[in-house]
Amino acid sequence: MSFRITGLDPAPFRHLYHLPQAELAAHGARRHHVTTEFTTPDRIELRDLTPGETALLLNFTHQPAGTPFRASHAIYIREGAETPFDATNTIPAPILRRIISLRAFSDSGNLLAADLAPGTNLAPLIETFFANPEVACIHAHYAKPGCFAARITRA
Repeated sequence: MSFRITGLDPAPFRHLYHLPQAELAAHGARRHHVTTEFTTPDRIELRDLTPGETALLLNFTHQPAGTPFRASHAIYIREGAETPFDATNTIPAPILRRIISLRAFSDSGNLLAADLAPGTNLAPLIETFFANPEVACIHAHYAKPGCFAARITRA
């Protein structure tokens, strides 16, 4: 079964790009200067930022449904990111190199299934979740910090 992984749309974040720190703080965000490899996964381009790049750390509502499963968490986005990752049957590098929590949701936003796996072993789990016709989408989360990584849909 084919699947599609997409990064976040940059539109809701553009107003934050290049704001002074005080204005970012008023939005509950802050600027983060990357100094170490593989520590700052961007949620738009779905790549790990490299030392010298700048990210914005902010809270993002990744599950907006009016159910008990409504959820938000901190995410990084590369400051200035414009092109969301969008690929079929391809798992991006930041997800491949981490332990991932997959959470399968119905159209109404209710949790139907969840499991953990190394990023290198996600494809069979995605296929298992999508074998259930009630699963509308899957959210991938970086398991250790618990933050949203990407959305997965049927291709």
